[in-house]
Amino acid sequence: MYEIEYLDFEENDEYEKIIKPVLDECYKEENLLNSKLIIQITLTNPENIRKLNKEYRKIDRETDVLSFPMFEKEEIDLKVKKQDFPYADILGDMVISIPRVEEQAKEYGHSFKRELSYMVVHSFYHLMGYDHIEEEDKKIMREKEEVILAKLNITRN
Repeated sequence: MYEIEYLDFEENDEYEKIIKPVLDECYKEENLLNSKLIIQITLTNPENIRKLNKEYRKIDRETDVLSFPMFEKEEIDLKVKKQDFPYADILGDMVISIPRVEEQAKEYGHSFKRELSYMVVHSFYHLMGYDHIEEEDKKIMREKEEVILAKLNITRN
């Protein structure tokens, strides 16, 4: 279901204890439990995420999370509808800046667990083809994110 890699960042089992239940709930909610879709997660620092942001998005600044989906939304929707998962495949990659998660948790006044959980669920829905450029799309994505966090009882405070 997922693999975690640490890029110039110290390994920490606590991160996986936060990430695993979030992704389990995402897979359950989106009817992917029988899929063989794998997410590659890279936990890193601001410098590396800035390099990736510049290279792939042509934006020369650090960010909190980057998502690299492997499918278009329509492709994923069709696979889920047909439960067409004959072999292992990559759903996509998420790259998360752990120091940025720590900063934002403090800035927003909630726990590190809540902020990391949000980054994971947010990125997951990007991998599923959702976006938040248009206001209507943003509303749909935010509702999906909140459902996952509520089911896990992960609150803002």
